[in-house]
Amino acid sequence: MSEVTIPEPVASFIDAVNRHDEAAFLDAFAPGGSVDDWGRVFAGRDEIKAWSDDEFIGAHGTLSVEEVEAADGVVTVVGDWRSTHANGRSEFVFDVDGDRLSRMTIREG
Repeated sequence: MSEVTIPEPVASFIDAVNRHDEAAFLDAFAPGGSVDDWGRVFAGRDEIKAWSDDEFIGAHGTLSVEEVEAADGVVTVVGDWRSTHANGRSEFVFDVDGDRLSRMTIREG
């Protein structure tokens, strides 16, 4: 099985998540960035942090990447998500703005 290539800045973001590095996770988002977690939207650093404290970094989440697709500033990653909050195959769609993320959308993979 060949290694999946993940474009930046998404590769660094996933690395930060898997290391449970909250600062790098939050810094990956552009000012005004947002997370759409199954239709619940968290906008801005403070809301993203509060959500993440319970459901993402704070839940010791890790993502094992299985599939990657990139086109026109959008990177879609499908993989196996494991955490103390939720587990299962998930799809993460990242809207990339330069070297930051403007939005991360999470759905069933």
